Amino acid sequence: MKEKNILQILKESRYTVVLSGAGLMAESGYPLLRDGRESYEIEEKYGYSFEEIFSSGFYSARKELFFRFYKEFILKAAEIPPGEGFYALKTLQDFGLVDSIITRRIAGLEDRAGCRNVLNMKGTVFHNSCPGCGREYSAEYIRNAKGVPLCEKCQTAIRPHVCLFGEMIDNGVMTKAAQEVEKADVLLVLGANLASALCSQMMQYYAGTNLILVSDTEHYSDQRADIVIYGRSDHFLADIAAEYKKQNKD
Repeated sequence: MKEKNILQILKESRYTVVLSGAGLMAESGYPLLRDGRESYEIEEKYGYSFEEIFSSGFYSARKELFFRFYKEFILKAAEIPPGEGFYALKTLQDFGLVDSIITRRIAGLEDRAGCRNVLNMKGTVFHNSCPGCGREYSAEYIRNAKGVPLCEKCQTAIRPHVCLFGEMIDNGVMTKAAQEVEKADVLLVLGANLASALCSQMMQYYAGTNLILVSDTEHYSDQRADIVIYGRSDHFLADIAAEYKKQNKD
């Protein structure tokens, strides 16, 4: 039974790192704003693609339109709670089967589900601050502001601490992510193919013995994995958690 085999690998692992991709997020009901049907809605409504409007250049030059889009699509999506997969991932952490989690998603789903040692490479929508004075602001403050959200202290436009298109991921964050992957003897990829931006950035640092890929879609890069499971990541994680409980009950 595949759950038993993979569970045994996780139990024997010295250090397991999860790469959490867009597929796990989509299973929670999150819209895929860049690649899903919502991308057409965005372009039709605003006259710009998702990549154009969610960019550093657009934030700098057209803040009114940027924040209208940001509130309507980004923050609205972030109201959706974590799905079953993220809570199952936390359960595996509680069992000592997962050590750290790396993601490029900005909705903070892993943190909100109670996961620990999560590295949000591109930040999250829940961290915002004034570029002038450094004062921190919540996502609710951004959402409730009329027009461009301004700092209450110095009236400067608040900056969401997410990595926009046209920006590089912080070097310190990249270094930490690389160090986590270097430590791993098991790398568990959930809801992403191995040619995705997340995996492409991280795979060069991996020198472990078991690369496990869980995806609902076949991809040419799958051959690079040691074990491939086709199906939903949330169901896979729930099955592993259930198998662990069964073994420990017996």
